[in-house]
Amino acid sequence: MNRKVVKEDVDSRIFDAINIIVLFLVTVVIVVPLWNVIISSLSSGKALAEGGFIFWSKEFSLENYRAVFNDNTIWQSFLVSISKTFFGVITHVFFCAMIGYGLSKRYIKGRKLYVAMGVITMFFSGGMIPTYLLIKSLGLLNSFWVYIIPALFSYYDVVILMNFFRNVPDSLEESAKIDGAGDWRIFLKIFIPLSMPAMATIALFNGVGQWNDFMTTKLYITNQALYPLQMKLYEIIVQSQTQSMQNIGGSAVIETTTKGVQLATIVITTLPIVVIYPLLQRYFISGMMLGAVKE
Repeated sequence: MNRKVVKEDVDSRIFDAINIIVLFLVTVVIVVPLWNVIISSLSSGKALAEGGFIFWSKEFSLENYRAVFNDNTIWQSFLVSISKTFFGVITHVFFCAMIGYGLSKRYIKGRKLYVAMGVITMFFSGGMIPTYLLIKSLGLLNSFWVYIIPALFSYYDVVILMNFFRNVPDSLEESAKIDGAGDWRIFLKIFIPLSMPAMATIALFNGVGQWNDFMTTKLYITNQALYPLQMKLYEIIVQSQTQSMQNIGGSAVIETTTKGVQLATIVITTLPIVVIYPLLQRYFISGMMLGAVKE
C-alpha cells in the first residue's frame, strides 16, 4: 500500500514538473519575440543593420519614436482613436445588452423570428459595395459616427449576454416588480450589475477591435482630421518606405531605419491594450466562477 502511495506521489511530481517545463517554454516562445520587438524599436539604424542581438541592443536610440511623433497630427489621431474606442465600446455593449435582455424573455412575441434573423447576420452580410452604398446613403461618409453606428450590433455578443441574463434567478425580477420597478429599472439596476463579467469581456474584445480598426477609415474616411492612430501610423510607415526607396545610395541603414519605424508603431499601438487588459482580468475570473455555484 505504501509503495502504491509513493508511486502516485512520484508520478504526480513528475507530471507537475512536466507542466512547469511546458509552461516555461510557452512563456519563452511568447515573451522573447515581444521583447525583441521592443528592443529593436529602441535600437539605432546601425544596430539594426548589423543585427545579431535578441535580448539587448548594441546601440540604443529614440530616433524611431521621434520619426513617429514628429508628425504634429499624431496626437489628434490618438485622440480620435481613444474617442471612437470609448464611445464605440459603451454604445455597443449597451445596445447589445438591451437586445439580449429582450430576447432572453421567452414570453416575447415573435422572439423566434428575431432570433432567426440575428443568426442569419452571423453567417451572411451584404458585402463591401452594398455596405458602402448604405453608409453613403446614411450620410456617414467622412463622419465620426461611421466608427460608432455600424458597429453597434453584433448578434454573437447578444447571444453571450442573452445566456447570462437567463442565469439571473426569476425571483429577483419578480421581487423587483412587486416593489413597483419597471423593465428599465430592472434592466439597469439588476441585470447589468449581475452581468458585468460578460459585459467586460465583450467590452474588451470590442475595444481591441475598435482600436485596431483600419478598414473603416480606409473605405469611408478621406478627411485626415478624422484619421485614427492606425491610419496615421500607416501613412508614416508608407512615407518612410518611400523615402527609403528614393534614397540614391540605397544603404542598409535607411532600410533598417524604416524597419525600426515599423517596430515603433507596433509598440505604440499595442501598449494601450496591454495596459488596459490587467484592469479587466478580474472580470474574466468572475465570469469563469459565475456558473460554478447553483441554487
